[in-house]
Amino acid sequence: MTASTTRRTTAAKSRIAAVGAIAVAGALVLTACGDQTDKGSDSSEPKKDKPTATSAAPLFDKLPKKYQDAGVIKVGSDIAYAPMEFVDKDNKPAGVDIDIANALGKVLGVEFKFTSGDFDQLILNLNTGRQDVAISSITDTKERQEGAGKDNKGGADFVNYFQAGSAILVQKGNPEGIKSLDDLCGLTVAAQRGTANETLVKDQQKKCGSEKLKDFISDKDTDSITQLQTKRADAVVTDYPVALYNELEAGGGKLFEVVGDQIEAAPYGIAVSKENPELRDALQAAVQAIIDDGSYAEVLKKWKAEAGAIKKATVNAGK
Repeated sequence: MTASTTRRTTAAKSRIAAVGAIAVAGALVLTACGDQTDKGSDSSEPKKDKPTATSAAPLFDKLPKKYQDAGVIKVGSDIAYAPMEFVDKDNKPAGVDIDIANALGKVLGVEFKFTSGDFDQLILNLNTGRQDVAISSITDTKERQEGAGKDNKGGADFVNYFQAGSAILVQKGNPEGIKSLDDLCGLTVAAQRGTANETLVKDQQKKCGSEKLKDFISDKDTDSITQLQTKRADAVVTDYPVALYNELEAGGGKLFEVVGDQIEAAPYGIAVSKENPELRDALQAAVQAIIDDGSYAEVLKKWKAEAGAIKKATVNAGK
């Protein structure tokens, strides 16, 4: 969530419409971007009859032999961020990122197997070998590319596939009259730990000075939404498509609304270990392939997420 601000009037035209098949649990809608840890639950347990890789797929030969032989690419994700990734009424992963991964699997000839866990552990789990990639609405930033520590061992390379910014979600009717980040001073604001949204809140906190901004930083974006619903928080800063989804879906569209403009739009990237450039390049080719063959556009149309479409798959590797 980094870049130029989009006008509210333009944003309204591109709002993500409700998807009838999605069950909204009570008043809350699933939300969050993801990293995973061992405590994360596997939302897609390996099947005994695991699909085998197929050399008939057009980009199968681009994959490292490890993945050709395994027939699986292990994906880390915080699957609680509707409509990007969430668990549907059948207790299966669903959403934009899931469908994009499935489309990538078709052109690469392997299965993308998702495991859910904490967002702020995604890149760590990637670099410790627990997962092969992370796909979880992860904003591609220089800090995430370079990571922390000597030799940038905590960083990752990114294959960009979507674009979105942040937004402010408030209670229906906007009782505090919030229009921008500056209006958050003196209020309680929720955001998810480890995200660019947390950074926005922390930066605004410094700007507020004596007119203190109290933050509620949660491990899951759903916890932030709960704080807003129960009126323990006055606002939530979350990803723009997620905020719009909650506005339209939570409580039948009667609980929340998005205020102000989209904030700092930036690319979402598939995170890949810097030690795995061959897989990174295969994924870049696959993203471009689904853009070119139209399956990418079909996924975005299904979820009413066309506003985040890109035309060219790019790689950012930092240092």
